[in-house]
Amino acid sequence: MQHIVILRIGHRPERDKRITTHVGLTARALGAEGMLLASNDKGIKAAIEDVAGRWGGTFYVNNDVNWKKEIRAWKEHGGKVCHLSMYGTNLPDAVEGMQECNKLMVVVGAEKVPSEIYDLADWNVAVGNQPHSEVAAVALTLDRISKDETLAGAFEDAELTIVPTARGKRVIDNTKNTGFDQS
Repeated sequence: MQHIVILRIGHRPERDKRITTHVGLTARALGAEGMLLASNDKGIKAAIEDVAGRWGGTFYVNNDVNWKKEIRAWKEHGGKVCHLSMYGTNLPDAVEGMQECNKLMVVVGAEKVPSEIYDLADWNVAVGNQPHSEVAAVALTLDRISKDETLAGAFEDAELTIVPTARGKRVIDNTKNTGFDQS
């Protein structure tokens, strides 16, 4: 089993709440086990852990971490680091190496990242060579790494489970063992 964590750097609490929340939720849904937030924003931690509590899984958020220490510790314990950017090796050319890695930290910035990140990373990966959303970069990267395996997955300990349907919304409330439709 591959262990993947997201390291979110450059988060500006007054500007980036929604995007950072979506980075975490996307990472959770696509197989990462946690997010390290190199900023102090307890609201992000609470929001993502609330979703994990209702929809299942053990996704965690560590708030206000020192990104340099986290990267160094990760690498000291045998992990590899992938920095997502619009500069670097194109994603299709780097994905095989990342798939073979047992411990992967994915670094995604909000604002301009410190140049030191490029030297610390094992891979600097361009998810397209144009400006776009870091949420999209995380989604594309994790999807490629997992080979689509996480898209149909559900968490066993979920309070709520979505039942795929062609039309409408079908949700099972596992706490009451009942289903309900939403329109």
